[in-house]
Amino acid sequence: MDFLLKLLLCLSILCINMASSSSSHRKQLEKGFVGGIEDEKQNPVDENVLQKHAAFFDLNKDGLIYPSETFQAMREIGSGVMLSTAAAVFINGPLSQATRPGKLPSPLFPIEVKNIKLGKHGSDTGVYDSEGRFVESKFEEIFIKHAHTHPNALTQDEVEELIKSNRDPKDIQGRTGGFVEWKVLYQLAKDKNGLLQKETIRGVYDGSLFEVLKKEHSKTINAA
Repeated sequence: MDFLLKLLLCLSILCINMASSSSSHRKQLEKGFVGGIEDEKQNPVDENVLQKHAAFFDLNKDGLIYPSETFQAMREIGSGVMLSTAAAVFINGPLSQATRPGKLPSPLFPIEVKNIKLGKHGSDTGVYDSEGRFVESKFEEIFIKHAHTHPNALTQDEVEELIKSNRDPKDIQGRTGGFVEWKVLYQLAKDKNGLLQKETIRGVYDGSLFEVLKKEHSKTINAA
């Protein structure tokens, strides 16, 4: 994933810490559930999961994500005003032009969802292919190669091993992004035993985590 896509991930994962104030959501994370689902779900091989991941922020579903939509979507998953503002600035700013090849820069900084694949590069796991599709074999490879202690979870040392194995010496930006992504993900989504569960990681890749956070935040507001 591109460094800025990883920033989006990190910002969204930070929201776990805020949204998980509800005991039910904390219990789900501790068990490695995403939305209370423990099954080994599959993603269609032709589905552009990266596009689906980004489309959560396209609130009016017009194919464009404006800074105001990024801000509002972040608020809907439990982010504070400052974090939501930072997301709108640091995500839409650079990603806008990257997803609008051949076009003049727009002062409105829209991100074109259909071109979100143009924001990815090397030094990643390969779970997203060049078209943004979810590659199940690459996802499983994470655990085949690095889950030495538990078949469906990663320890802190195993996350470190994963980060190092994906490094491209010439790809400084990608290496930095990978380091930030996995470090933040582990610190904020590990369970009570210090394990980063497989289905929690899947929820990040396929975007389902956003919907979980939105529902949990909505419940919190309605209960107040």
